[in-house]
Amino acid sequence: MRSGRQSRYDFARPLVLFAALFAVPAIISGCASSVADRVPTAIGGLPEGTPPRPETPSAYPAVHDMPPPREEAVLTSEQQKQVEDELIAARNRAAGAPTGSISKGAGSTRNQ
Repeated sequence: MRSGRQSRYDFARPLVLFAALFAVPAIISGCASSVADRVPTAIGGLPEGTPPRPETPSAYPAVHDMPPPREEAVLTSEQQKQVEDELIAARNRAAGAPTGSISKGAGSTRNQ
């Protein structure tokens, strides 16, 4: 016969069930990438003709390796002005505007 008082462990059962309800799918999802290789295409597996995964995973890219210094020198201000003028002329030709009608672009970064 049980009295009206609840046991101090009665609250633990729903908590354990709740934790298991969320822990089991989280644990199983960690295997999803390796399991997906074996699932048939008809039920959501990899498409036909997919190349196999490499046996050994590739190494991480060398993110701290700096490229070699450029061999080309920085443009002089005269060369930069000439390049900008050529780009403005090309833009004007592409837009169908007469030569010289658009002198400076909105994105020009040259100091005046």
